[in-house]
Amino acid sequence: MIQATNLSKKYKGIAVLQIENLHIPKGQSFGLVGNNGAGKTTFFNLLLDLIRPTTGTITNNNITVNQSEDWKQFTGSFIDESFLIGYLTPEEYFYFIGELRGMNKADVDSFLQKFSEIFNDEILGKKKYLRDLSKGNQKKAGIVAALIGNPEVVVLDEPFANLDPTTQIRLKKMLHSLTQNKHVTVLISSHDLDHVTEVCERIVVLEKGEVIKDIITSEETLKALKNHFALQ
Repeated sequence: MIQATNLSKKYKGIAVLQIENLHIPKGQSFGLVGNNGAGKTTFFNLLLDLIRPTTGTITNNNITVNQSEDWKQFTGSFIDESFLIGYLTPEEYFYFIGELRGMNKADVDSFLQKFSEIFNDEILGKKKYLRDLSKGNQKKAGIVAALIGNPEVVVLDEPFANLDPTTQIRLKKMLHSLTQNKHVTVLISSHDLDHVTEVCERIVVLEKGEVIKDIITSEETLKALKNHFALQ
């Protein structure tokens, strides 16, 4: 589904990402971990064509992302608050995204009902602009917006950050259900090793822009990751 080949990104001649070959098959729940500056967000930015690679390619369902926009039809993402439109209310934003996905207001309203636990009566009907919501509620709105239209690929950067413990638990449950049918490929980056090992069946560790570990998640994964980062 996702393929990176000879992919690199350099700034002023310094490589911040260097991935020779990375394949993420359809239906996999994929986790990306690493310390600050490891290249996690850079990889996601390249995947979403927010920045251009210095060398190499990254494809989404055989579409080279910086050569065609066709991948956008089946890809949902939330990287940070810059993805939101701050002067809209959550409802207005959800309807806007829904329209882009070919959904009318009734379709969107029906879709949003599935996320009442996540919203916890803090998002809808409050007559607040997105810019005035807390960081945690902005994160909730962005994640749910990424799922509108039932995308085949979902990309979430640090989805658990700024969320309260109850919402973190609910989000993990939601992500588990999303990947159960193996029709949705989910890519998550996180600094929280506990969360990412619970949610992802495969975890890649980046260090200084390079893949240094590629792990199929097991009962030993969390301990191995903690031991690895304890030695950094």
